Amino acid sequence: MKDLKFIIDKEQGRVDKVIVELTTDLSRSDVKRLFDNGLIDVNLKKVKPSYLVKPGDVIEVRIPEPEIWDVKGEDIPLDVVYEDEDVIVVNKPAQMVVHPAPGHYSGTLVNALMHHCKDLSSIKGIIRAGIVHRIDKDTSGLLVACKNDAAHRDISAQFKAKKIKRTYVAIVCGVINHNLGKIDAPIGRSPINRQQMGVVGDGKPSVTHFKVIERFKEHTLVELNLETGRTHQIRVHMKYIGYPLLGDPVYGSPKNVSEYGQFLHAQTLGFIHPRTKEYLEFTSELPDYFEEKINELRAEMK
Repeated sequence: MKDLKFIIDKEQGRVDKVIVELTTDLSRSDVKRLFDNGLIDVNLKKVKPSYLVKPGDVIEVRIPEPEIWDVKGEDIPLDVVYEDEDVIVVNKPAQMVVHPAPGHYSGTLVNALMHHCKDLSSIKGIIRAGIVHRIDKDTSGLLVACKNDAAHRDISAQFKAKKIKRTYVAIVCGVINHNLGKIDAPIGRSPINRQQMGVVGDGKPSVTHFKVIERFKEHTLVELNLETGRTHQIRVHMKYIGYPLLGDPVYGSPKNVSEYGQFLHAQTLGFIHPRTKEYLEFTSELPDYFEEKINELRAEMK
């Protein structure tokens, strides 16, 4: 069990949000789980997540050790874009799960990283060794992992401060008439289907910017930039405005399901190196099947 203690020197709002801000390793969902399990006290008493902290309050957080699975390195090919003693940037293929989870105990990016790297950060435990952020199984593209805890904390803080550049390319169903757009709509668990996310009134603030790259007969190629990084954010937001991703098995039309899943590629990733403080930016090419689909859509225009 890892114990954290914070002494508050000024009013800062809700205690759950304060804990997220004070720690670089805990998400809002992590904090919620800790509250649900009675692992957070204020002044030695249990409080609700909505409790408003006051100067002099003492917040104590007990973080249990992560569940230990027998996660082993596997000799899985990795498309390494950049690597040094602190970070590794990889180009993840579609169909690869980022870390082990029920139903996916092997063959994940973590298994591949454990084989490739001597060390990985331990902040998220062995299940998510080195993982700072995720992209969906069927989403291809760039992802950064960390080799030590100092790098992990630094990159995680950049994500929270919205300093990470993330640009995606997607094919959506429908022709978008305007060239630029901003989607500012909160995302949370869908009240209708708890297995899905959706735009809900009490969801987390979520902002996606998009730009039309090319229009086809019944589809649009778009570039998307994220201000926030919510689960399924691009897929949920584009469905919300009436342009679901082509091939999306969850948020798209059943008639457009693809063997590759949604046509979404994390093309550009930029961040400040945790040790050198140099800004690094990487770009990856679209997968062959993605390019083939674009050419197919172009051919329909002739």
